[in-house]
Amino acid sequence: MSAATTKLEKPRRRRTFSGRDKVTLGFFVGIPTFLHLALVWFPAVATIYLSFTYWTGIHLSDIQWAGTANYENILFETPRFWEALRVNVIWLFWFGLIATPLGILLAYQIDREIRGHKFYQSAYYLPVVLSMAVIGIIWNFLLRPDGFVNGLMGLEISEAISFFGDDRYNLWVILIMASWRHIGYIMLLYLAGLKAIDASLREAAAIDGATEWQTFRRIIFPAMQPVNIIVIVITIIESLRAFDMIYIIYGGRGGLPILGVLVFENIAGEGASMKGAAYAVILFLLSIVPILAYLQQQFREDVR
Repeated sequence: MSAATTKLEKPRRRRTFSGRDKVTLGFFVGIPTFLHLALVWFPAVATIYLSFTYWTGIHLSDIQWAGTANYENILFETPRFWEALRVNVIWLFWFGLIATPLGILLAYQIDREIRGHKFYQSAYYLPVVLSMAVIGIIWNFLLRPDGFVNGLMGLEISEAISFFGDDRYNLWVILIMASWRHIGYIMLLYLAGLKAIDASLREAAAIDGATEWQTFRRIIFPAMQPVNIIVIVITIIESLRAFDMIYIIYGGRGGLPILGVLVFENIAGEGASMKGAAYAVILFLLSIVPILAYLQQQFREDVR
């Protein structure tokens, strides 16, 4: 019986690609790969190399090897770098301790389908579809001296509150502006993860008499580990890359110092310096090192 079946079976045909298929495959794979290499990897590698050079950015023949001079200048002779780093660290702690937990809380409440949850979901998601530049324009209109908020309080321009110019307010105002979008982004990610959790886990916890906080801490939160990793990575990246919103408010120079602004200000440096490239490398390392360390720890725990 098996021999007869074997005879009846048709030999598998090996799939071959026609010339037209190869052209199509090359078009859809080759062009995106080329663009990715040309627009992402080549500039990244070139930036790392140029951070060790002096160059005006005009003639390739003018490139001179500088070693670690740009980095030494930044670390030991540029106090503004440490000021910008302090602001970015505050930004990271604000996102990590306030904005991100608020996004998780909103996702959990919406997942419970509280009254009006669809409205809350839409309202908090709306800023996510806006770019940071557009958010900067909106808040600049609201908070500038002749803007909506000062006008609502009945203040003349001479007595208006300078939300962006006063050092007592500007950092915290910017953080609130950035959180407006970040909270909705985290809410969206966490809500998607909550929808994928098996409802029987919550039912079993309720039968055992667990409170909502115990259920979340001991069952839901550990089950959300893949989403938790994504949230941590996004929180670190978002706290270090906020350039466009500050640029919209303050322009090219001055204002609130962050590392992204220093990259822009020093992109060709002063004279023949490549300090901007060095700033970009430092910003990249500050972003990627904690992420890789956290991922390594998580993978190590998974292996165990």
